[in-house]
Amino acid sequence: MYWTLELASYLSDAPWPASKDELIDYAIRTGAPLEVVENLQAMEEEEEEIYESIQEIWPDFPTEEDYLWNEEEY
Repeated sequence: MYWTLELASYLSDAPWPASKDELIDYAIRTGAPLEVVENLQAMEEEEEEIYESIQEIWPDFPTEEDYLWNEEEY
């Protein structure tokens, strides 16, 4: 299983919170690449676990804090 920004972007508008099955269904319905569906299927799930955001699926997903952008400067 591997994630890239491009692959993760297909889940950015997913109906969070969602279960693994809901995310797979969403990816298929929105026409996400096969890699996205395969990554979701490869995730280990513990009894109907509910994911609150992409960060729970891909902990290295960049957030606004990861970008060195000083808003006060501009």
